[in-house]
Amino acid sequence: MNGRNPSPMWDKLVFNKIKARLGGRVRLMTSGASPLSADVMEFLRICFGGEVLEGYGMTETSCVITTMDIGDKLIGHVGSPNPSCEVKLVDVPEMNYTSEDQPYPRGEICVRGPTIFRGYYKDEVQTRDVIDNDGWLHTGDIGLWLPGGRLKIIDRKKNIFKLAQGEYIAPEKIENVYAKCKFIAQCFIYGDSFNSFLVAIVAVEPDVLKAWAASEGIQSEDLRQLCADPRAKAAVLADMDSIGKEAQLRGFEFAKAVTLVAEPFTVENGLLTPTFKVSTFILLQ
Repeated sequence: MNGRNPSPMWDKLVFNKIKARLGGRVRLMTSGASPLSADVMEFLRICFGGEVLEGYGMTETSCVITTMDIGDKLIGHVGSPNPSCEVKLVDVPEMNYTSEDQPYPRGEICVRGPTIFRGYYKDEVQTRDVIDNDGWLHTGDIGLWLPGGRLKIIDRKKNIFKLAQGEYIAPEKIENVYAKCKFIAQCFIYGDSFNSFLVAIVAVEPDVLKAWAASEGIQSEDLRQLCADPRAKAAVLADMDSIGKEAQLRGFEFAKAVTLVAEPFTVENGLLTPTFKVSTFILLQ
C-alpha cells in the first residue's frame, strides 16, 4: 500500500469512502506554490486513488514552468518543462552549484518563452535585474536535473524563502531584530517550505552568557558546555521572544528553536563569505 498500485480490498473498506467525500469523480489533483513532502504526496495518492501531480511556476511566467507527467510515480520533483517555455540551469559558483555537478547538474533556474512577462510595471531597474539581455527570466530558485528531464527545486538564490503554510520570510530583517538581544553576538535565521516555523543559530556573547549562568547558580567553565545547556537555550529564546514582541514581529517570524554556538561567524572559519555575508550552506552543515 504505497500509492503506486491499486489495492481493491483497501479501496472497498476505506478509500472509496474518502473518494466519495469529494464526489467520487476526482481523477486528477495538482499542487503548487509550496512543495509537497514525500509523505503527503504518497498519502494523497493512497487516499484518493488518482493522479496527484506537482507543478512549479511564478506570477512572472503567467502559467506553470514545469509539471509532473501523468503516470509519473517518482516523488520529490516538479516535473518536466512546459512546451511553451525553455528551461536552463545557470551556474551559481558562490553557492557551489554548477552544471558540472555530479551526479546531477545544478544551478539557478532560468526560463524563456512567450509566457514570460514583459517586465514590472514602471520599474525598469527591477525588470533588468530578473530578465537578462537574451530574454531569460532568472527565477532565484536553485534546481537540479533528474533523469528523464525532471526538475527538482533544492534551494533559493535570493535571500527570501517560504514556510510550509506559504508565508514569505525575509531572514535579514528578523536577524537585525534579534541582534538587539543581549545574549546574541551574531544570529542566523533558517526555515524552509517543509516546516512551519523558523529556527535560529546564535553565536553568543560569552561574557553575557557567563554572567547569566553565574546569576542562576549554573557552574560551567566551558562555554561550549554552557551553550548546550537547555536552560541557557531557554533563556536566550525567551529574550529573543521579548525583543521580537517589541519589534512587532508577526507570529510566524518568531524563531521557535535555537542552537547556541561558542564560535563566532568569521571569514577565517568559513562561516562568513569574503563580503561578510553568512555562509548559509556551511552553517547548515
